[in-house]
Amino acid sequence: MKEPILDEYPSLSVEKSSVENSVEPLKLGEKIKTIRSQLGLTLEEASQRTGLARSTLSKIENEQISPTFQAMQKLANGLNIDMPQLFAPPENKGASGRRDITLKGMGKPHPTVTYEHELLATEMSQKKMMPFKSLIHARSFDEFQGWVRHDGEEFLLILSGEVLFYSEFYEPLVLAEGDSVYYDANMGHVLISRSEQDAQILWVTAK
Repeated sequence: MKEPILDEYPSLSVEKSSVENSVEPLKLGEKIKTIRSQLGLTLEEASQRTGLARSTLSKIENEQISPTFQAMQKLANGLNIDMPQLFAPPENKGASGRRDITLKGMGKPHPTVTYEHELLATEMSQKKMMPFKSLIHARSFDEFQGWVRHDGEEFLLILSGEVLFYSEFYEPLVLAEGDSVYYDANMGHVLISRSEQDAQILWVTAK
C-alpha cells in the first residue's frame, strides 16, 4: 500500500446554512424562571431564599421590571448559581421540533470516482449531522490519492456486501452486512468493496 500523502475529503463536506445565525435577545426574566423551575422552587420559596419580595420576583420573571445589580446578586446567592449563568445566551437547540423525510431513492446524488453517494435529509438547514448512503465502487486503495480525512466524527453501517476499512492507525478491518464502526474522521480512512457487487453503506458525518 502506497504512503498516503493528501489531506482531502473527496466525497462531500457537511453542509453549512446559507443563512447566518441570528443572535437571540437575552431574556433575563425567562432565564431566572427556568432556573427556578429546574430547582423545583415556587415563587414563595425563591423569595425566601433570595430575600426579594414575591411580587418583585414575579415582575422580574415576567419582564415587567429589570433587576438591579443588587437584586442580581441576591438571585445568584439565593439560587446558588454563578452570576454569569444569568447572562449566558440561549442555546441553539438545532433540529428541535423539525424533521426531514427522504423517501427511498429520492436522496440527492453525489457521485465520485470511488464512491457514489446519495445525500439524505438535504432540506433541513443547520444540521449537526449529515447522513448519506454510499455505493463503494473502489476495489483498491491505490484508486485513492491518499488518505481521506476531514473534521468531525463519522459513523458507518454496512447495509449490503462486504468492505475493507482502512484506517491510519489500525490494521485493515473487514466489515460485512450489519457491522458498523464509529471513528474520528481526522484520522485517515478509506473504504473499498470486497464483495462481487458494490457494497452499500450508511454514513453519518457529524462535526
